[in-house]
Amino acid sequence: SFKGEKTSGDINAIAKKVFENLGMNFMEFCRLSWLKTEDLTGYVEVEGFENFERAYKKGKGVIFLTGHFGNWELMAIFYALKGYPVDIVVRDLDSPIADEFVKWVRTVAGNRIVSKDRSMRELLRIVSKGGVVGILLDQNVTWNEGVFVYFFNELACTNKGPALLALASGAAIVPTFIVRNGKKHRIIIGEEITIKNSGNRAADHLKNTALFTKVIEDFARQYPEQWFWLHQRWKSRPENDPNRGTEKAAMIDLRHSR
Repeated sequence: SFKGEKTSGDINAIAKKVFENLGMNFMEFCRLSWLKTEDLTGYVEVEGFENFERAYKKGKGVIFLTGHFGNWELMAIFYALKGYPVDIVVRDLDSPIADEFVKWVRTVAGNRIVSKDRSMRELLRIVSKGGVVGILLDQNVTWNEGVFVYFFNELACTNKGPALLALASGAAIVPTFIVRNGKKHRIIIGEEITIKNSGNRAADHLKNTALFTKVIEDFARQYPEQWFWLHQRWKSRPENDPNRGTEKAAMIDLRHSR
């Protein structure tokens, strides 16, 4: 991913910090269910909250563009404790016992779970009422769920759901990420992303997904030790790739797109 950009020593240092972050996430997860609003002061710093408030006040709903950075579970709980519960799109875990426990921790502060298998209609209903949804857009999907866009100079099959949802509903796309800052956490909220809407739905799905993915890549480049590199982000391959199995999808390169 950092071909020619970082030395093997740099990459090893990043890998070590990635595992350290995951270990801290694991230790912190159970404690998340105990957090109260007053606990946030001195524990979570926020940059750009006005960007979220501005988008939220429009009343058309907010779609959080985010990924697996820092303690991503804490970020959703932060919003719930601040009075903005989030409907989180997730895949059910394979273990029913683990799935039940994880969902309990995720929802104890007021957030809600939306199953990935039946998310689009439900998400349209939520944003139409001015609600907030969170979608982690940094994971591989199969060809029927996504489109191929560039991520770290490699084509990656990416969920087109956020683009589809934003175009269909007019909901605001707001990038929001969390990183560790010493013993504290910092939530960084960017300005609302201007959606490309030419009227050509297929092209707009492609271009907006590429745009969203570029935002995530830029953040991963800025905080490489904070991103979850262990996921097989490039597993699905495009049609002309010699390593492709049965995957197929449209492709776009934002680097040469206007």
